[in-house]
Formats: sequence, structure tokens, C-alpha cells
Amino acid sequence: MSTQSIVHLHGLFVILSLVLFSLRGYWMLRDCPALQARWVKIAPHIIDTMLLLTALWAAWLLFWSHGTHPAFITVKIIGLIMYIVLGLVALKLGKTKAIRLAAFIAALSVYVYLMAVGVTMRVIPFIS
Repeated sequence: MSTQSIVHLHGLFVILSLVLFSLRGYWMLRDCPALQARWVKIAPHIIDTMLLLTALWAAWLLFWSHGTHPAFITVKIIGLIMYIVLGLVALKLGKTKAIRLAAFIAALSVYVYLMAVGVTMRVIPFIS
């Protein structure tokens, strides 16, 4: 598989992850019973695993196999950890709806930042 194909496949999992996280967040805010469906509990793990695997594969092909490690990759790894923790608070661990909503908005903000970092390959993507 070509490097471009891996990057595009990674982009697909980025979009799928965002759509499913947003849907689960909406359902959480509405106390929707669909949030308890079996596929809703399984699909995010599959999608996010594929997201991570394609990210690592692309990083290997683009950078690591050439002996380089750009700073934006480190930022994306740290951001991913932040996104996971905020997602857990938003969907499971938050004790009140206000805490869950704040964590959900924060997780989406981190997500947007990570997408910008990925597209620009810069730690601070919003400054030219």
C-alpha cells in the first residue's frame, strides 16, 4: 500500500472517529438509550484502533524510517492522550451533565487542534 493510501485511510478513520464521538456525545446529552447499544460500545474501539495503527504506519513511512521525528508527532501523541481522557470524562466519568458537557466541548476542541496540526504539520498551526 502506498504512503498516500495510508494517509487517506487514516483520514477516513479521523472522520469516522469524529462523527461517532459527536453522535455519542449528543446521545449522552439527550440521555438516549441508543448509547447502550452493543455496536455503540464496540465500534469506537475498532475505529480508534485503526486510527492509531494508520497514524503509526504513516509516521513510520513518512518520518521514522528516515530517522526523523518531527515535533508535531510528539504534540499529536500528547494531544491524543488528552482527547482520550476528556472523552472518558464526557461519556462515562463525568458526575454531572455540566461536567460532561464541558469535557465534551474540550475534547472536540482538542480534536480540532489535532486535525490542524496534522494538516499543517506544525505545532502551532494557526500562526503563519
